[in-house]
Amino acid sequence: MRIVEFIPTPDQYVWTFGGAEPVMEVAPGTALRLWTEDAFAGRVTSSSDKPSQVLNPKELNPQTGPFYVTGAQPGDTLALHVVSLEPARDWAASTTIPLFGALTGTDRTAGLQAPLPELTWIYRVDAAASTATFTAHESDFSLEVPLAPMLGTVGVAPALREVRTTLVPDYFGGNMDTPELRAGTTIYLGVNVDGAVFSVGDGHYRQGEGETCGTALEGAMNVTLIVDLIKGHAPAWPRLEHDDALLTVGSARPLEDAWRCSQVEMVRWLQELYGLGPMDAYQLCSQLCLSPLANVVDVNYSAVTKIHKALLPQSLPYAGMHATMRAAAASLV
Repeated sequence: MRIVEFIPTPDQYVWTFGGAEPVMEVAPGTALRLWTEDAFAGRVTSSSDKPSQVLNPKELNPQTGPFYVTGAQPGDTLALHVVSLEPARDWAASTTIPLFGALTGTDRTAGLQAPLPELTWIYRVDAAASTATFTAHESDFSLEVPLAPMLGTVGVAPALREVRTTLVPDYFGGNMDTPELRAGTTIYLGVNVDGAVFSVGDGHYRQGEGETCGTALEGAMNVTLIVDLIKGHAPAWPRLEHDDALLTVGSARPLEDAWRCSQVEMVRWLQELYGLGPMDAYQLCSQLCLSPLANVVDVNYSAVTKIHKALLPQSLPYAGMHATMRAAAASLV
């Protein structure tokens, strides 16, 4: 397996899906060892930092890439297997930002109340113990929480020459912010342009479902992933697979529409896997699925539909691509 290492310089960060020139071309079957900057572009470093003073709102969620995949054409399926996610710093930052987050008023839910306070928490990371330490602002309370590294953002270029900010999740992936996108997960994305043109970023050392306050434990990440390509069979919405579950992600507003998108995609997937009619697949999904939230704070919200494999007859989605990539990953760790 060819292994390619790439660490972007700040001038190589990408801030959109679509509209950016690929940094390199990679062939299916390539392993990438990457470094990604945190969602704040490294600008939040102290508990005294105020996001409104240190952040550039035009430079959030920097991406590593994009990468052009040899042979990828519209209608194909890009398969990315996350081999490992390792914190690249001994600290992570989380913040509350005025008019941002799920439990504050915004410019769209206008009210006369003041925004919530603008605060920053710095979590000290103990890599050996795989923990991060929360320290309260208003008391002497502290708590060690286990690390659960994930990627907030994985996406391909949208169709029709569209350019979308890296803050947006949609049918092309993007800023989905689901904790399910962790080491051991394979993500399937529909290809919209020649080469797929995908990028990754927004590493989280830990995040609760929903990303309630709007930020996770944001941190730079060492990322190892394997790239592959499935000709045809493009899903309408991102699909994820790990050893014990099948998952689909929908992104929209309001939240129930994001949920509906993920549910319809799972119904379609069950049809494909088991030769079911749409109503039978609908009934089966209704009785077996879980509906974890991904984010309720981004430009679009993201909802997940999840079915444990143990509840389903054995199947090999995409001709066993996940199992093949898992086996290949064993040689990289």
